[in-house]
Amino acid sequence: MFGTHDLALFIISGLLLNMAPGPDSLLIMARSAAQGWRAGSAAALGIGAGTFVHIFAAALGLSAILATSATAFTVVKYLGAAYLLYVGIGMLLSREKPGPAAEAPLATPPALSYRRIFIQGFFTNVLNPKVAIFFLAFVPQFIAPQSPSKALAFIALGCIFNINGMLWCHFLAVSSAFASKRFQVGRKVANWLNRLIGAVFVSFGIKLALAERG
Repeated sequence: MFGTHDLALFIISGLLLNMAPGPDSLLIMARSAAQGWRAGSAAALGIGAGTFVHIFAAALGLSAILATSATAFTVVKYLGAAYLLYVGIGMLLSREKPGPAAEAPLATPPALSYRRIFIQGFFTNVLNPKVAIFFLAFVPQFIAPQSPSKALAFIALGCIFNINGMLWCHFLAVSSAFASKRFQVGRKVANWLNRLIGAVFVSFGIKLALAERG
């Protein structure tokens, strides 16, 4: 199909790769736990939109610039690291909401509009240069050498990968929201959990800032 091969292996591999923990999944879990599955789904859709940017950029050859240009990689890397630090520090500095302890969710980042959550998910994904390089390294392995249009094959595989990712991300959103309702905790514990999530985001930002192109 579209000059691809080993499609079943690609789907299975893509699903397993999407399940690997990272800042995208952490953001979905945090927003779902705080504001319900719709907020987690908004974050997931933003992440999916960011993934489409990587897919089409790679298909058009733009992502190759990140893989070959140290300057371009460094600029995008620091932008992404700064954004992850911004999100993480925001969680670390967030204050408890007034209200009964029994009403506190698993984690309590400040409530955001779905539009803002979508944008947050988008930038968390699109400003990570490692995602762009991943697509350049992973997807071409499943494009047949005799493919009449390698760009079309790349886009088709990228869309399949993203659909897999959206299925997993929405499952994560629903399950995280369910867990937050099922296992209610006190406000103080929830606030510390929120700060822990923020600290993990800060660690992701620092790790990205120190990352090499590889």
